[in-house]
Amino acid sequence: MPTLRRKLATTLIAGALFTPIVTLAQNKTWKPPFVQAEWSKDYRPFRIAGNLYYVGTYDLACYLIATPKGHILINTGLESSVPQIRKHIEALGFKFADIKILLATHAHYDHVAGMAAIKKATGAKLMIQEKDAKALADGGASDYSLGSHGASFEPVQADQLLKNGEIIKLGTMQVKLLHHPGHTPGASSFSFTVRDEKRAYKVLIANMPSILDETKLSGMPGYPEVGKDYAKTLATMKNEQFDIWLASHASQFRLHEKHRPTDPYLPEAFFDKAGYDKAVADLKKSYDEKIKQK
Repeated sequence: MPTLRRKLATTLIAGALFTPIVTLAQNKTWKPPFVQAEWSKDYRPFRIAGNLYYVGTYDLACYLIATPKGHILINTGLESSVPQIRKHIEALGFKFADIKILLATHAHYDHVAGMAAIKKATGAKLMIQEKDAKALADGGASDYSLGSHGASFEPVQADQLLKNGEIIKLGTMQVKLLHHPGHTPGASSFSFTVRDEKRAYKVLIANMPSILDETKLSGMPGYPEVGKDYAKTLATMKNEQFDIWLASHASQFRLHEKHRPTDPYLPEAFFDKAGYDKAVADLKKSYDEKIKQK
């Protein structure tokens, strides 16, 4: 694997159903610098807990929060995965057109490349942490690391810019944005509560702060405070409270060890504080090693 692909594979993993949504712009100028088979591989959608569902691919995690007032979709995966997401949502008994709000953990192509297509198809309101709005609007061309490859996804304008601690509401559902910058300036986690017939579950969809090989923690053009942001995020994330934790990549929270496609509904499978603590500690170790290189 060429050096660029090897770097991107290491760092991005560790950080005809509906014609209008698969039709590309006539003058397409964006191209993902690297894709991996697991990012597009299909995976059976399932109910995680309460009204929270997994609708992503084998490794690119996408989450549907279903409500009587419409649905919230967090992350979209690659542009080519949009038909899969639609199929997954409908297989669970929901309407794709009922997506009302689009959210993202961060503006890298492997998590937002389908945003433009889904926004056009559903009319959903796209919300992003304010510091990732520019990268979203220029297709990732301004990203402090991956932007050197040019635009990597279809540019799309956010309808609403979010700040740390802001609450996104849809009906009675409330989702809190937690700004965890570093991987991108606007990288964010989401905290919310879902309920089933037995109990309530506090959920954390964590944007794990993996460090791109190209990142210099002493500062990058366009992101001079990157090192300080990583340090702050790592210190904050180890104190987050939850019952269930998930992440932007299935591999980051070991989805395939916790759930198989034939498994019954079992929210407790995702009770894994020890796994979360270890993942954050491992990222802190990587940060400590990287900071020495500055």
